[in-house]
Amino acid sequence: MSHSHGHGTPESGPPRPELARVLFGVVAAIAVVTAVAMVVLWPSSDDVPHATGPYSGEGVTTVDATVTSVTPWDCGADGGFGIDDQPTAAGDCRTVTATVDEGGEKASFELDPTRHRAVELEEGDDIRLMRFQPTDADEPSFEFRDFQRGFPLLALALAFAVLVAVVGRLRGALAIVGIGVTVFALMKFVLPAILAGESPLLVAIVGSTGIMIAVLYLAHGVSIRTTSALFGTLFGIAFTALLGVVGTHWAQLTGVSSEDDLYLIGTVPDLRFQGIVAASMVIAGLGVLNDVTVTQASAVWEMRALQPIVGRWELFRSAMRIGRDHIASSVYTLVFAYAGSAMTVMLLITAYQQGLLEVLTAEQIANEVVRTLVGAIGLVLAVPVTTAFAVWLAPPAVEGPLSDDSQKVVPKA
Repeated sequence: MSHSHGHGTPESGPPRPELARVLFGVVAAIAVVTAVAMVVLWPSSDDVPHATGPYSGEGVTTVDATVTSVTPWDCGADGGFGIDDQPTAAGDCRTVTATVDEGGEKASFELDPTRHRAVELEEGDDIRLMRFQPTDADEPSFEFRDFQRGFPLLALALAFAVLVAVVGRLRGALAIVGIGVTVFALMKFVLPAILAGESPLLVAIVGSTGIMIAVLYLAHGVSIRTTSALFGTLFGIAFTALLGVVGTHWAQLTGVSSEDDLYLIGTVPDLRFQGIVAASMVIAGLGVLNDVTVTQASAVWEMRALQPIVGRWELFRSAMRIGRDHIASSVYTLVFAYAGSAMTVMLLITAYQQGLLEVLTAEQIANEVVRTLVGAIGLVLAVPVTTAFAVWLAPPAVEGPLSDDSQKVVPKA
């Protein structure tokens, strides 16, 4: 754990094999405990609910199609409120015809004004349809489901991966691998384990710890510097989890604030929704937390290179001046990210002209407010903790005067 990780410059100061061995033992112990916990919590396929979705059943299939025409007609829609007192838009309905990509079958379906304004189909659009034919004797009927987005999403993902690999080189390529590890852990462990009835918060902590151990060492190399960032990150995960539990219960967040939540209750009634809220706070802040801890650890090492003779306290104070600027920008990142994710709800509430206090305390917005505050508090406290770990583990101060050349050596962990 004491070797260089890719800058190609010599290590400052004598090797520290004993420290490297101690840190290796500590990280190995954490990794083993995490792995054992994942094995214990890992659900079997029989434990994960396999509910029937709204678009599955006998005679129901999904087909790709291309819109050939969109014809407006007066269906008497004058707005107001429709089924379940949902507001509806006024205007013309649309008859949409399309050709199924496989087989050339002709499809036709209707869109009311509200649905049309949401999707605004045009001739030539590539769409996905639900095809309903309960028996071979029945005429098939069709319903709009969504647009085809496979190619644009794949193209953007490939462009992102190539750009990161070209600009970031080996580290960029390893970061892409880290994203793959993250997606695998979330899809194969975290989400199935929660659905299987395990404690959402415990699953989130174990999953996040495993993800961070893998991602940090993959993207930043095996070094004492990376280990100091890992320790700060683990503190942030633990503190965010604790504060998430307190904040969720104190604010009386139920975790049920949308139609999707109600569908989930109907599908998996035994889920612990308050636990899911707290778990989401842990996972949602991982990216920014990782960014802050790695930056602080790197700042300490680079400042040690520039100031090899200063004591640890002065090094800590210098690094914290950088950390304060990073705190400010990272908190804004959290706020904007959560505000963007809740934009539709915020627009709807604003349209209803409700008071600011009433808006902020509504369940849907309160979830985001508490999530933002919990994540920000954990983030802020992770900065001095990570800085302290990094200063403690960084190369010690050099005694005596140094030549100009010796002060330019960049220390490596």
